Amino acid sequence: MTKTQRKNFRKLVIAIPILAIAFYFIPIITIIWLVCGFIDVMRNDKKDARLFSLYFTGNGIFTWLLAPFNLLVDLLSYRNRGVWKLEQFPPDYQREVNEVLDVFKARKSEIIADIDASFGAGRRGMYVYQWYGKHKIDNVQEFNKDFKYIKTIAVSVFSKRESTSWHFGPLRLSLRILYNLIPVDAEIFVECGNAKNYWHKNPMFIFDDTLLHRSVNEYDGRRYCVFMDIIRPSPMPRLIAAMLSVVSVSVERINSVFYKNWKMIGQNKAKKPETI
Repeated sequence: MTKTQRKNFRKLVIAIPILAIAFYFIPIITIIWLVCGFIDVMRNDKKDARLFSLYFTGNGIFTWLLAPFNLLVDLLSYRNRGVWKLEQFPPDYQREVNEVLDVFKARKSEIIADIDASFGAGRRGMYVYQWYGKHKIDNVQEFNKDFKYIKTIAVSVFSKRESTSWHFGPLRLSLRILYNLIPVDAEIFVECGNAKNYWHKNPMFIFDDTLLHRSVNEYDGRRYCVFMDIIRPSPMPRLIAAMLSVVSVSVERINSVFYKNWKMIGQNKAKKPETI
């Protein structure tokens, strides 16, 4: 038996009695969660053993636990494309994204120098300007305001030959926008289902991070990606934004698990936004 097979067997040994106990004490709730989980996981492209193992017994367990809520969010939002293009967003969303990206493009050298000065050594870092609407690092004036649709503004930094494993994000109230600041023709890409995006071919990638995905840097240098979360396009954007605001505290706690291997730069800083 291989190491992977032994690991999967241990997961199964733990999962079966837990599921049996849940069926015994709360059968209806257990059935609802299982049904919602199967509906949710089937949204992914590659429906193989790895997908189901990771979703139900691996790092996707938070996504499974939140599946009923995420499916409700789907009903309140426009069709989820999984992988998006910016032009598929409403015009107001596009203008806000371009406003932020224009700042990054214009001040790229300065921003990267600030990140390098703060990051030092480490595998992965997150240089945070805003995190779910909460203001953190304030050295870029253009980011010191409340945006209507964008709720997280940061830069994700990978050291040389650093990659994530396949994983799921927890909530579908927002979509993830990545924009590579220094595209290099190398094995540097983000992969979500059947979509594999090389940064030197397309510097922007927008996707639903509750789908199975990974980010890879097989290059002997740092990878810098603008990292934004934008609320789901919806007929009721204020409701989606309000829901995200309400759950933001819990999301931060959940993300402390998801980002345990990251150096979070600016997470302990908070500043009242300027009036603009």
